[in-house]
Amino acid sequence: MSEPIAWIAASLRRERTRAGLSLSELAKRAGIAKSTLSQLEAGSGNPSVETLWALGVALGVPFSALVEPPAPAVQVIRAGEGPTVASERADYAATLLSASPPGARRDIYHLRAEPGAARESEPHIPGSVEHLIVSTGRVKAGPWGEEVDLGPGDYMSYRADVPHSYEALVPGTTFVLVMQHV
Repeated sequence: MSEPIAWIAASLRRERTRAGLSLSELAKRAGIAKSTLSQLEAGSGNPSVETLWALGVALGVPFSALVEPPAPAVQVIRAGEGPTVASERADYAATLLSASPPGARRDIYHLRAEPGAARESEPHIPGSVEHLIVSTGRVKAGPWGEEVDLGPGDYMSYRADVPHSYEALVPGTTFVLVMQHV
């Protein structure tokens, strides 16, 4: 398996089987069509960030558990490469840099966003915390109603088990996001 959709398909089947859920039950819990889930597990389709987050929450696993490729002994991800999933609602793409190893519960993402619609995120699994560090541009981020305007080098952390958002304020905005799960 070398394509991201193949990693996602294998991960979905693995996590659904581990959870002991049928296709119908997982689709119902995630609020997606059973046919969509079936296509994803078959390795077809182009899942959005929103669909994969909903499936992760329904399965009780981090987003990275669904998109992480098999890791080699030495891993280098060049700028512009890596498993990337785009949002269907905003000009926003998440590239997984490092998934949490066994015993640790954190994932690291490099994100790119352009001005326009904000990327609105549903609550993640209970106890999740996000740490955000702006690399370039400006981003307005945080829990709904508590968003903060951040610039290059700025850091913030916030509960991610509540609705939250990210909005690029200038073109070429990039930031690193560390997802911490308990």
